[in-house]
Amino acid sequence: MKISRVLPFFLLLLAEAMGGEKIPSVMREMRGVWVATVANIDWPSQPGLSTEDQKKEAIAILDRVKELKMNAVVFQVRPQADAFYPSELEPWSYYLSGEQGKAPEPFYDPLAFWIEESHARGLEFHAWFNPYRAGHPAMKGAVSPKSVIKSNPEYVRRLEDTLYYWMDPAVQKVQDHSYAVIMDVVKRYDIDAVHFDDYFYPYREYNQGKDFPDDETYKMYNKKGGKKSKEEWRRDAVNTFIHRVGKGIKKVKPWVKFGISPFGLFRPEFPEGTGGTFDPYDILSADSKLWLNNGWVDYFTPQLYWPISRIRMSYPILLGWWATENKKHRHLWPGVSISSGRNSTDASLEAVNQIMVTRGMVPKGPGTILFSMKALMTDTSKVGKALSEGPYTKQALIPSFPWLPVKPLKTPSIKSDTGSGELKLTWSVPKKETPSLFVLYTKRDSTWTYEILPGKITEVSKRIDSVKISAVAISAVDRSGNETRKKILEIK
Repeated sequence: MKISRVLPFFLLLLAEAMGGEKIPSVMREMRGVWVATVANIDWPSQPGLSTEDQKKEAIAILDRVKELKMNAVVFQVRPQADAFYPSELEPWSYYLSGEQGKAPEPFYDPLAFWIEESHARGLEFHAWFNPYRAGHPAMKGAVSPKSVIKSNPEYVRRLEDTLYYWMDPAVQKVQDHSYAVIMDVVKRYDIDAVHFDDYFYPYREYNQGKDFPDDETYKMYNKKGGKKSKEEWRRDAVNTFIHRVGKGIKKVKPWVKFGISPFGLFRPEFPEGTGGTFDPYDILSADSKLWLNNGWVDYFTPQLYWPISRIRMSYPILLGWWATENKKHRHLWPGVSISSGRNSTDASLEAVNQIMVTRGMVPKGPGTILFSMKALMTDTSKVGKALSEGPYTKQALIPSFPWLPVKPLKTPSIKSDTGSGELKLTWSVPKKETPSLFVLYTKRDSTWTYEILPGKITEVSKRIDSVKISAVAISAVDRSGNETRKKILEIK
């Protein structure tokens, strides 16, 4: 490249550095929380609530998430081959109405409501699916004819004496069905991510300690010439499905993320000295290391539900091991348990310390997802108080996803007006652009502060008080977390 071409650009950068003012960057951190619907753990509080009461409880949760300066909800939309939205593929969830297959009365779409209200508060909405569970003992009453348990019993295995039903993950039509369910939501709803937890093949305690009953399926595989061991064959079925889901999401909506939250330990003694007796690699058929190594996910949330000070199965040791396995540099946002922190000072301190340890060990794009929302819902929640007075004192943007294709947004234009006795700020973007968030920066004296605003807000008013506002700036944030440049507006 010729020097004559480089010099003007260099001079421009030099001029900006000398004459421009640098605004401090907005904090970046994933602050998610699981909202479990199975067994009515988090929402709704019980089956059969009225539509009005369901909405009130949802609003209370989302307001609390916003109040705590968190930025994402991971909402369980399919707890057991059922739906929290109108579906042609599966029945309405029992946990809504108290009767599987019965729609809310008066009718509304809970999923659409949660998405709209989340986005109205500047929160991301991650749709959480259980890909294979078909029945749970918390459900009372009759199974809907629309349930896969009734419509396709040949795909489902009843686990012994526990009232759990599980679709056979190695059956191709099971994979096709669950894939269709997930893609139906991706296509029809404005979600920000698809999320799986640790349920692939079931835990053996759900089957009285016995192995999953899929001998007939495995025999059919062998008759067709299959050579893999049963363990390898099961893992291959799960791996194939996960890879398919990730690719399918990106083909339809490239900006929708895919996240998985596996069991926190890959295998016993990984890393050496860690300990552990439960082997999710063999029992759950979860080759979670492969998914992270290959970058099949956009974020990875191992459920690290163990204390920092524990010698074996220690939170930071396991987090450090997962970080070394993050070959494709995806976001590593561990799952943190806060269930016992509602009334416990020690448990609340542990959660705060785990968040701070994560910031130190995963400094580039840090974050955590907390289980679960119920522990945060009261004003007397000790973990809620510890978060709001500690690591969550300022708002944060979710880290960006640089590997996702995006069309860059333009810097919004901003205007000010003091004619009404207060400072009114308005901003706009080109008509075809739809930012998910705005960041408004405000300078008082020599100090800059910021606030993160939902994408539908395009004006605010600020009091003119003794500490004069001397400058403001606005930026837009896209669906992948990328922030535009900022242009400073001096306030006269």
